[in-house]
Amino acid sequence: MTGGIHHITLITRKVQANVDFYVGFLGLRLVKQTGGFEDATQLHLLYGDATGTPGSLITFLVWEDGSPGRVGYGQPSEIALAIAPESIGFWLTRALQFNIPTSGPAQEFGEPVLRLKDPDGVIVKFVGTDAVAACDAWAMDGIPSPDAIRRIRGATILTEQPRATRAFLEDYFGYAAMGESETITRMVAESGDCVDVRDASGFWSSAPGTGTIDHIAFRSPGIPEVTAIFDRLVASGADATAMHDRKYFSSIYVREPGGSLLELATDGPGMLIDEAKNELGSTLFIPPHFAKEAQNLKVMLPQFSMPNEWRFIYRELPFVHRVYTPEEAGGPTLVLLHGTGGNEASLMPLAALAAPRATLMGVRGRSTEEGSARWFRRFAPLTFDQKDIGFEADAFAAFIEGAVEAYGLDLTSTVFIGYSNGGNLLAAMMQLRPHLVRNAILLRATKVLDETPQSDLSDARILFVTGDHDLFGAHAPALEAELRQAGADVTSLSVPAGHETGDHDIEVIRQWLVETETGQN
Repeated sequence: MTGGIHHITLITRKVQANVDFYVGFLGLRLVKQTGGFEDATQLHLLYGDATGTPGSLITFLVWEDGSPGRVGYGQPSEIALAIAPESIGFWLTRALQFNIPTSGPAQEFGEPVLRLKDPDGVIVKFVGTDAVAACDAWAMDGIPSPDAIRRIRGATILTEQPRATRAFLEDYFGYAAMGESETITRMVAESGDCVDVRDASGFWSSAPGTGTIDHIAFRSPGIPEVTAIFDRLVASGADATAMHDRKYFSSIYVREPGGSLLELATDGPGMLIDEAKNELGSTLFIPPHFAKEAQNLKVMLPQFSMPNEWRFIYRELPFVHRVYTPEEAGGPTLVLLHGTGGNEASLMPLAALAAPRATLMGVRGRSTEEGSARWFRRFAPLTFDQKDIGFEADAFAAFIEGAVEAYGLDLTSTVFIGYSNGGNLLAAMMQLRPHLVRNAILLRATKVLDETPQSDLSDARILFVTGDHDLFGAHAPALEAELRQAGADVTSLSVPAGHETGDHDIEVIRQWLVETETGQN
C-alpha cells in the first residue's frame, strides 16, 4: 500500500519570482534543478526539506513566459502545507512583511488555515496541524525552526465525478474518507496526508498552463509495489503509463475518473543520488538520455538567482525576451531573433558556440501561425503582410530603444543575429528604421518588403549568410543588393547548407565577430 503524498508538481511562468517565493518567503530548500525528463528545454525545480524527503517536495515545471492555464474540474486546485498550530500568527506576520495578501485564518475540518497565493496565482494554504510528522527540517534565517514548514499537508482535487474520484483514491492509493463538508470530502492516508475531493459540478473545465497544478504524486516503497498497482490499474481498464525512470524515483502516471493526473512514485533512490546533502540544488543536471545535448540545453534553460544573490532585473518591454549570462562574461551582447516555430531560446546554442563569452538576449516574435511563433504575418510562403511588417518593425525598434534605457545596451558593439523569419524582420527594420542596428548577422534572410525604402545604412556592418542549396534563397540576392545600395558594409558568404543552420554558420559568425572586433572571446 502507498504512504501518502510523494510530491506535487505545478507549472510556473516566471522562474525568478517562483524561487523568491518558495525559497525566500516559504523557506523551502531548493533540492534539485534539472532539465525536464520529457522535454529537456523545460527547467524543473524541486523544493523540499533539508534532504528532499518524499512528502516534503513541491516541484515546478518552468514554462518561462508561457501561457496561463485555467483552474477547473479535472485538475488539482490548491496545495496545503503543514505548520505547527501555534505558528499561524508567525506566517500571518511574515506575509504582511512580504506584502503578500492573505485570507483567514479560518477553520477547515477542525484545523486553522491561512490562505494566500503564489506569484502564479496558485492557492497555498498554511494548515496548523499535528496530524503529520515533520520531515528533515531545513533551517533558514528569518524562520525559527518551530515555525518552519513541516511537510505537505495535502491538496484539493476538483472533479465532476466526486464519488468515482473518492473510490479511485481509496482503491489504488490507500486513502479513506474521514470528513465531509457541503462540497468537499476529506480523504486521509495512514501517513496523515489528505486529499480534499471537491465536487465541481457545473464549474468550468480545466486547461493546462502556467498557474496550475500539473499532478499529485503518491508514495510507494519501491518498484515491486508500483508494478503491482500498475497491474491492477491495467486490469481494471485504466489508461496507466508504463514505468518511467526519473533518476530520483521511478513512477507511473494515470488519470483518475474525474480527469486529474496522478502519479505513483517510489521513495528511492532519492535526491542524494547525485549531490551531497550540503550541495543539494546547486548544480543544474540534464537527464542522462539528453546527455549529448547537455551543453546546448544548459544555455537554453532560464537562469535565476537565489534570494539575496545578484540577479538580472527584467523590465517590461514590447517583446518577451530572455537573457543568458555566461560564467565568464566578457564578450559582446548578441540579440537573437529566431525563425518560424522557434522561441527566445532557439538561437542561444548557436550563439554561445560562436561567442562563448557573449551575453545573449533572445527575443520572441509576437505573431503566430498555426501555433508557431513568427515575427510578422504572411498570406502565402512568399507573400507577406506589409502593414504588419511595418508595425512589428516599429515595435522592435521601440524594444531596442527600451533595452538601451533599461539594460544599458551599447548599440555600437551589440550584434543582432536574425535567422530566417527573424532575419527578414531584422533586415526590414534596418531599412525602415536605420541607425539603430549597427552590427547585424542575417542567416537565410530574404527580401520581404514590396517597396524598398530610401535609407542610409552607412553606419551598419552586416554578415549575410546564405545556404548554397536553400530552397527559400531565391530572393536573398535582391535583399543583399538593397542593403549594399543603402551603404551598408556587407560581407556575403555562402555555406554548404539548406535553410537550416549548423556548424558552418557557427564558424563564419565566429570569424566575422573577430574580424570586426566585436567578438573578443
